Amino acid sequence: MLRVSKRLVSVARGLRGDRRGVTALEYGLIAALIAAVIMGSVSLIGGKLNNTFSSINAQLGSSTSS
Repeated sequence: MLRVSKRLVSVARGLRGDRRGVTALEYGLIAALIAAVIMGSVSLIGGKLNNTFSSINAQLGSSTSS
């Protein structure tokens, strides 16, 4: 039983010093945040571009029928 507890303490100490998983998680969160910002921007800009092109199309359609 004492060997098992010593082994658990040794593993816990090793994990406490290992920061690679935390760093990977932070990079994953940053990437997710960047992706969310890009998706929101494209959605917002896409709607405005659609309105702009629709307006141009309507103006071109009215000028060619005159």
